[in-house]
Amino acid sequence: RPGQPVPDAPYSDEEHELWRTCTLALAERHARGACSAYLDGVDALALPGDHVPQLREVTALLQPITGFSYEPVPGLVSPSDFYGALRDGRFMSTQYIRHHSVPSYTPEPDVIHEVIGHANQLAVPSFAAIYRAVGDAVQRVHTDAAVQFLSRVFWFTIEFGVVREGGGLKAYGAGILSSFGELDAFADADVRPFDVVAMGTQPYDITKYQPVLFAAESVDALEQELTGFLSTYDDEAFTRLTSRRFAS
Repeated sequence: RPGQPVPDAPYSDEEHELWRTCTLALAERHARGACSAYLDGVDALALPGDHVPQLREVTALLQPITGFSYEPVPGLVSPSDFYGALRDGRFMSTQYIRHHSVPSYTPEPDVIHEVIGHANQLAVPSFAAIYRAVGDAVQRVHTDAAVQFLSRVFWFTIEFGVVREGGGLKAYGAGILSSFGELDAFADADVRPFDVVAMGTQPYDITKYQPVLFAAESVDALEQELTGFLSTYDDEAFTRLTSRRFAS
């Protein structure tokens, strides 16, 4: 419950070793493939590399930076509940960690994804503002279709977003930055121009490496375009955007 102490997860020595292995392997790939804003978040948050941090540890590091706290959930929650909590600066997180036999990827969110992917993002004020804007936006929509559109935009930005930087393509999405395989493969994806309507109507498969990505021209452009969309998104905007898409 909000305001209640977060119970610690009983991680084993093997799981702490898995965290150390993944932290080192991902950091090597981040140096090559992560955008500078995300790397600033990594430096600001300074997550421990020697053990799986408890969510209370993550909150203690993150809250002074952008005000976000981590709250445990046993598994996937509804999009409306997950996004709605972001409005209040609460990130609902799983605590389990992927099996040591498959360190490179997990099809469902685990603590490596939630913390290395999302917490480092949330330590960047501009990204934290986008998360809160998503939480505001979901309060203004009342149909499953409008929530799904928002979820797809979230997927292709916060989870699997890329940006053009330094003459190349860099990742800022938590789904890419917490996966060895995605970090190795994202440059070979079908990279399309940043387009909210295209993202909101693009299907995806969570069980495969993402074949389609959308690239912002810069982090500043991402923030401007995405918050502009989120600040006005409601049921009427959804109808207008999708009717324009399918009429063209």
